[in-house]
Amino acid sequence: MSEIEIGRGKRGRRAYTFDDIAVVPSRRTRDPEEVSTSWQIDAYHFGLPMVAAPMDSVMSPATAIQFGQMGGLGVLDLEGLWTRYEDPTQQLAEIAALEPAAVTARMQEIYSEPIKPELITARLREIRDSGVTVAGALSPQRTQEHWRTVVDAGVDLFVIRGTTVSAEHVSSHSEPLNLKRFIYELDVPVIVGGAGTYTAALHLMRTGAAGVLVGFGGGAAQTTVQTLGISTPMATAIADVAAARRDYLDESGGRYVHVIPDGGMGRSGDIVKAIACGADAVMIGAALARALEAPGRGFHWGSEAHHGQLPRGERVEVGAIAPMQEILFGPGRSADGRTNYVGALRRAMATTGYTEVKEFQRVEVVVAHGAG
Repeated sequence: MSEIEIGRGKRGRRAYTFDDIAVVPSRRTRDPEEVSTSWQIDAYHFGLPMVAAPMDSVMSPATAIQFGQMGGLGVLDLEGLWTRYEDPTQQLAEIAALEPAAVTARMQEIYSEPIKPELITARLREIRDSGVTVAGALSPQRTQEHWRTVVDAGVDLFVIRGTTVSAEHVSSHSEPLNLKRFIYELDVPVIVGGAGTYTAALHLMRTGAAGVLVGFGGGAAQTTVQTLGISTPMATAIADVAAARRDYLDESGGRYVHVIPDGGMGRSGDIVKAIACGADAVMIGAALARALEAPGRGFHWGSEAHHGQLPRGERVEVGAIAPMQEILFGPGRSADGRTNYVGALRRAMATTGYTEVKEFQRVEVVVAHGAG
């Protein structure tokens, strides 16, 4: 791919966001009722190719169960309020009511409460007792400390989620998490990320991960580009990681690793474009934070927003606009792509003649005029 000259001493590759691309209709169309939105990772089958982001504004044990019963995969943040407080209702209400100027400092105080292993066990057991697939997430920094508790609690899928996760973390003062050894020794499938490049994703795939998260998560609630100068234009990132999946499939003799973009998909059209670029499923946060049942009460934030030393996220108001059922399955009450996500995906696939999500990865896309 050709590079663009930024200045005489620096060149860069052109990358594209979802706003820069569009899906192209084909010569064949189908009835939306004939489209399947199912997705399977390892032994676990889901009716929807959607993973709920492990963020306190999105997932409580109750909403993880509800989302699972609707066909998705709910992931609970095992470093969040639900594993720090016996009943975090008061803390969630306080965060939603805070004045903007006081949010970051107060959230840092609220999240300074220690994580309690017995609450990790209790929350995962609650989800397991409902009969849905159980998934929990830890950051790479906390995985060594709590993974045994998580596995013993009976988790089905384990998510290691950070701003940037590498297969080769170098540290001079502590022993880093050896992902390859760790995943090999676990008895459960691991989804790990984020990764924003072909090379980083390929290395994560070689650790034995069942899925790789693309991007830095957080989406609307993240300010990483302002604080660190780091950003991942998602359309290009997904296509790059999908290429790594293809090459690793050949390299490994047929081992398929799922590509799951994480963040920046607040509208139904973004999910359509993500799959068109090569995603197997998508991890959504803001979309579900808008549900009336969401713990954030119309606000949305991730773990980056209360980092003790370098906050690189914020609490954003997304509004509580509809029940989760309506956000996922409609009927839509407006034409802004914030409700009926599944219906939109079905219609996009039907309009382009595809019946399976994996087939839809082959759909033609174009770059919008002026994006290049």
